[in-house]
Amino acid sequence: MTGVQTCALPISEQIAIVKANFAQVVGQKEVVGMLFYDRLFAIAPETKSLFKGDLRTQSRKLMDTLALAIGMLRDMPTLVTTLEGLAKRHVAYGVKDEHYAQVGDALMWTLQNGLGSAFTADARAAWAALYQSVSDIMRKAAAKPSAF
Repeated sequence: MTGVQTCALPISEQIAIVKANFAQVVGQKEVVGMLFYDRLFAIAPETKSLFKGDLRTQSRKLMDTLALAIGMLRDMPTLVTTLEGLAKRHVAYGVKDEHYAQVGDALMWTLQNGLGSAFTADARAAWAALYQSVSDIMRKAAAKPSAF
């Protein structure tokens, strides 16, 4: 995602929008996950080599991870710890700093295409602000030298 994203809505309203949007797509998690990966590989083909194994399984894992993170939005200390651990694992998989923007672009495209008219300007702003926060936390954690 290019540029810094901000959202004028109160955080409680942003969370409500994100949760409502996610509830609309979670029932089709494999389809939505595959849509995401198809888009990611179209805009960043070099990322395809980062994924081993069955992509349908990975799609379900992506959606399960999103569900977990969205469920933690009101418990930021736990969410930050979870994201930092996830970032460290992603470094081991070969994820690079520039991939975060590509993932953000693919996520926004997927939401727009998966939600249609439900992906309003407020929804876009809420998701963009959320992804910016998540990617900032993960990028900082990934840049720290490992303690191991």
